[in-house]
Amino acid sequence: MSKRVAILTSGGDAPGMNACLRAAIIKCKCEGYELLGYKHGYNGLLEQEFISLSFDTTHNLIQQGGTILHSARCKSFKTDAGAKQAANNLRKAKIDTLVVIGGDGSFKGAAHLSQFWDGQIIGIPGTIDNDIAGTDATIGYYTAIDTAMSSIDKVRDTADAFERIFLVEVMGRHAGFLALNAAIASAADYVIVPEFFKTTDDELNKIVKQIKARREQQGALSFIIVVAENVWPEGLLGLSNALHNKGIDDVRPVTLGHVQRGGSPVSQDRLLATTLGEFAISLVGTNHTNIMVGEVNQRPVIVPLEETWKHAKPLNDAQICAMKSLMNERY
Repeated sequence: MSKRVAILTSGGDAPGMNACLRAAIIKCKCEGYELLGYKHGYNGLLEQEFISLSFDTTHNLIQQGGTILHSARCKSFKTDAGAKQAANNLRKAKIDTLVVIGGDGSFKGAAHLSQFWDGQIIGIPGTIDNDIAGTDATIGYYTAIDTAMSSIDKVRDTADAFERIFLVEVMGRHAGFLALNAAIASAADYVIVPEFFKTTDDELNKIVKQIKARREQQGALSFIIVVAENVWPEGLLGLSNALHNKGIDDVRPVTLGHVQRGGSPVSQDRLLATTLGEFAISLVGTNHTNIMVGEVNQRPVIVPLEETWKHAKPLNDAQICAMKSLMNERY
């Protein structure tokens, strides 16, 4: 019997979501499945807002940023009444399998839905934060690193020209993956991530010590500090003021913001998205449900949804050591 599959993108958009949709569309076509796309995340489930995704939809899709299904956050879906309504809509649409592309909030929503709907649920990790346990990388992460690196490179040009100190805030919510790797790739001088942040005084003293030591040795020079969002109290302004109070006056804050979510996905994200999209559809009709498909050591894996947020995903030890060496400082 032909299967009826639905797919949606939820939470923050990430470069490569469209590439993942493309892979799912092609695989469904090969298997003879009908594929529907719910628009605006879980809002689409509540409003029964879906479109048919055909092979024609895939033209030039792999290189497009954003998501053609659009995305949104949905507070009402978190309630039992909202999840029950979504479940009823899925039954009315005769959906056998629901595929959710998103982050941990999207996966928690999928787990919530499973209490009221007995269909198959498969998650695909799509977030620039890379904070999903059970997979080496998430769709959009590699492109976000590249975007942040390019932006920091440009900041370095003007920092060098004026021999100033720049504070560059990158996204990541409560994880330091993006900040750490963007700092390494752009040869930043210092990085502040939540995984190793202790106190403002401790961090401030280390920063000031390094800036003064470098300038005593080499004279006036630029200094780039990459800061993960939500780490420093009162944000970059708070850090800038704290440095000013320590006698460091030539400080300029830069927040990269949502530019990190945009742009055409780099090759690594296109490959990851294609692999995971195809693998997810290959599981349609099996006994695997309430699971996420991920990639570990370049091989697709199956992970229970609950495991994706149950444990904090650790930073890469080798990358931590590399940044410590570059900073000439121990956390």
